[in-house]
Amino acid sequence: MDRFEEMRNFVRIVERSSFTKAATDLQIPRATMTNTIQRLEERLGTRLLNRTTRQVRPTLDGEAYYKRCIRILGELEEADGLFRPCAPKGLLRVNLQGTLARMFVIPALPSFMDEYPDITLVVADGDRYVDLVHEGYDCVLRSGELVDSSMIGRRLATMPEVTVASPGYLEKYSMPEQIEDFERQGHRVVSFLSGADAKPMPLDFTINGLVRQVEIPANISVTGADLYMAAAIAGLGIIQVPHYRAVADLKAGRLVEILPQYPPEPMPVSVLYPQNRQLSPRVRVFTDWLGQLFANGVEGLMAG
Repeated sequence: MDRFEEMRNFVRIVERSSFTKAATDLQIPRATMTNTIQRLEERLGTRLLNRTTRQVRPTLDGEAYYKRCIRILGELEEADGLFRPCAPKGLLRVNLQGTLARMFVIPALPSFMDEYPDITLVVADGDRYVDLVHEGYDCVLRSGELVDSSMIGRRLATMPEVTVASPGYLEKYSMPEQIEDFERQGHRVVSFLSGADAKPMPLDFTINGLVRQVEIPANISVTGADLYMAAAIAGLGIIQVPHYRAVADLKAGRLVEILPQYPPEPMPVSVLYPQNRQLSPRVRVFTDWLGQLFANGVEGLMAG
């Protein structure tokens, strides 16, 4: 095994905090991974990793070596691409926001797989915050404003949003005609929490070109997009969601739009990847494909 392979193995162990997970990602036996690191540490004359029964963490020397490896591997891959262009190949692990994955990305994915048959995809879905490096993902697709400064974000689209509630809820609380009616009529929202320590977000409305945030009490909070929709349909409160998510329920009469003259701010859709890592060819072609997918009409579909 050459030194570059040693570096790749070491980098994956640090990022996954596990020999087993790193070996699975790279599709090599765990014993091979263990022997590689032992030889690497013997050759360098220093311990690179602290091993426990639960996790693996780099030593101070390991941290310094990891940073050098990231830069060297990135430069190597870029150099190979300049003089020996070839089709991207290998394992690509991505995490997609669930609704975007089911409604837009997965249906279009056969075209990507046909174009890049040597890429093996592992796709996970979710709405929670993802630590790309330590969970082993190469990139994630998310909706909403980006808050993690350790990630590079590429905005793909903006999604029109609507404010909605169920007919039963509006029969109980009345249909608001103006912003002031929320307090006057005693309205409630379903609060969406994006993490264990997340704070409820206010509703926002665009009035004369300016965004106004409105705090409305919530009797229920949820942590998933599907639960958020289900709670609104059940009559538990008002929500704001991308129009594409609500369009079928609006047509079926399960939801009713509120204050359409004051729409919420559009929600951005972005792909994120670590800023300290050179993009591999397979990550680059996948993020470019996502950008093209949204540019070629997904945004129009989301507008309904």
